[in-house]
Amino acid sequence: MNTPSSTDSVTVQSDSDVVRWLTNDTRDERFIDNIFAELCVRLQRAGIPVKRATLHLLIYHPQWLGARIMWSDGMREAEIATVDYDVRGRSEYIGSPANEIHDGAGEVRENLERERALGRKHAVYDEMRAKGLTDYVAWPMYHTLGKRHLVTFATDRPGGFTEAHIAGLLSLLPVLALVSEIRMKNRLARTLLETYVGSHAGELILAGATRRGSGTTVHAAIMICDLRDFTRISDNWPRDDVIDLLNSYFDAMSEPVARHGGEILKFIGDGLLAIFPLSKPQACANLLRAVTEARQAMIALNQKNRETGRAPLNYGIGIHVGDVMYGNIGSRTRLDFTVIGPAVNMASRLETLTKQLGRTVLLSRAFADLVKDDFELERVGEFPVRGFSDPIELFAYHG
Repeated sequence: MNTPSSTDSVTVQSDSDVVRWLTNDTRDERFIDNIFAELCVRLQRAGIPVKRATLHLLIYHPQWLGARIMWSDGMREAEIATVDYDVRGRSEYIGSPANEIHDGAGEVRENLERERALGRKHAVYDEMRAKGLTDYVAWPMYHTLGKRHLVTFATDRPGGFTEAHIAGLLSLLPVLALVSEIRMKNRLARTLLETYVGSHAGELILAGATRRGSGTTVHAAIMICDLRDFTRISDNWPRDDVIDLLNSYFDAMSEPVARHGGEILKFIGDGLLAIFPLSKPQACANLLRAVTEARQAMIALNQKNRETGRAPLNYGIGIHVGDVMYGNIGSRTRLDFTVIGPAVNMASRLETLTKQLGRTVLLSRAFADLVKDDFELERVGEFPVRGFSDPIELFAYHG
């Protein structure tokens, strides 16, 4: 598109400075979006007239397929937008540069100074023309095992990028790929741990708490929830319906727990185990607030189930408070980061009693004493609990 100019040698020298910075001086920066924004500013200083740049990463988060990091001239920080799994069926993707690159293109180059009728047909090109951009280039960025991501650059320079500019940008790609992959692997490790063991346990594991038998004693409120009649449902419903039902049920229960500072340690079939460490102020009250919101969410879910011809879901919740052992338990090669102890057993027994006593939420006296001034509770009576010698005084919560 352009012929080399007398400034090309200066640009090449400046490019190498950017590569050295990217290689040697970013090791203490944790987040790729910050690195990418700084990279674009340094490219401008090096004489490469970048006006807009994006980095598209496939991250395979449980909720998102990927993320787009976008920087424009004048921005101090890059913007991050998540991308849904169904994006590839939408017009914003079909025919886009990302679509071309993911289909195997090695480069997408578009002269935005040409009339719209002569160029590629996609809204992203119209948006860039409207902003006065003149040239656009997109390349695949390769991580290990052939994983393809995408990086793009655009300029408003009359005549677009020179060949020296393009060469300078291309020289950055191998290092940018390495730098971004390291940050992605770190983020992916955190995401996987947060997804499968919870945020607090994940942080402990990343900090090195991986030795079997290692752990600590935590004073916590414990909540155990379980669906009723799930065996009948799973035997009689189509597989996909069962999975959809479980996901909806766990969303209704889990989101309030996370919102109020609890941590879900595990899903056990159709049940879940969560703790609210008493080191946090109002932990017990927060647990009951989470239960209140979860019950409201279940009411809404059951209404939806009725409208679609599904039976409403019934469940029971047992709540206790006490010391639990929190740490690594398992075989030599397969560990589980969880809690054990008599307090956990008690919460489990109370959940079992909810069906027998016809109550949805049962609390132990030990837990009730910590919240009775702030919540209306119903005393149910004293009942024998399997595995415990003395009867336990129980309370019901209807919030």
